[in-house]
Amino acid sequence: MPIVQTINLTKRYGKLVALNNLQLNIEEGECFGYIGPNGAGKTTTIRILATLLQPTWGEARVCGHTIGYESRKIRPLIGFVPDFFGAYEDMVVSEYLEFFASAYGITGDTRTRVVADVLELTDLVPKQDALVDSLSRGMKQRLSVARVLLHDPRVLLLDEPASGLDPRARIEMRELLKELRRMGKTIIISSHILHELAELCTTIGIIEQGTLLCHRPVAEITRQARRGMRVHVIVGGPKEDAGRVLSALPGVREVLSPSGSEQADGALIVELEKETHDFSFLARALLEAQVPLREIKEEEVNLETAFMRLTKGVVQ
Repeated sequence: MPIVQTINLTKRYGKLVALNNLQLNIEEGECFGYIGPNGAGKTTTIRILATLLQPTWGEARVCGHTIGYESRKIRPLIGFVPDFFGAYEDMVVSEYLEFFASAYGITGDTRTRVVADVLELTDLVPKQDALVDSLSRGMKQRLSVARVLLHDPRVLLLDEPASGLDPRARIEMRELLKELRRMGKTIIISSHILHELAELCTTIGIIEQGTLLCHRPVAEITRQARRGMRVHVIVGGPKEDAGRVLSALPGVREVLSPSGSEQADGALIVELEKETHDFSFLARALLEAQVPLREIKEEEVNLETAFMRLTKGVVQ
């Protein structure tokens, strides 16, 4: 049985449908990346799984327990990191963790050991005597992760954990999440930093207007988004001559001039028909026409490209 499962999960706010019959199956140890435009339903999903919201209808289950009926059994099994950190102005980091460890029922020497362990895991030992309110945004996010690790949950729910972080803090957060994945934690993470999700996650779900568009491994999603092969070509001579040569070839659907940052002297984009998978004939044709060829390579379809092709950019 999946460790996290939703069945026709729906959430309505009046006439607004925030989630529309969401079907998710997330296996234990999986790192699931949840992406979509603002207002797509990501935070609503995570808050339902965190037992903070009740669905309008449908079911959500965590570790075999049904949200709404068995929420008290679910809460010790999950750790929820919201997108914004609450204010704790008069506490130092170690006191903050001691407080939450006590709330989880961890006492005595065990509490001291657990707090020391999560401080080390999250690289917060140098900050253990600092006031929580004095920490940077990145340090506060790491402290949020440390807090939810105190009771050793099986499932981590992370809502935009890298939001507002500088590049170094984002890298540190990513490495921490990789370590948690190696420890066998099941992680559900929503984020807008798509290239980091592609590196971190085992599977990706794309949601728009409350509807899940796909839920697959990253490689399968990029394959789904591919619309025939696109090849980037850079020639040494006039690209108009190269364009005429390439446009006349069987298997070539269209020859385009790049725009924006891809634009360069002699640069062309060749779109091939869907059934064409070998582009070596392009190089042969250019060489036979005595057009100097500087570079030829297939366009990579990454997660960002897939996201743009599979969504319409509509928000609710």
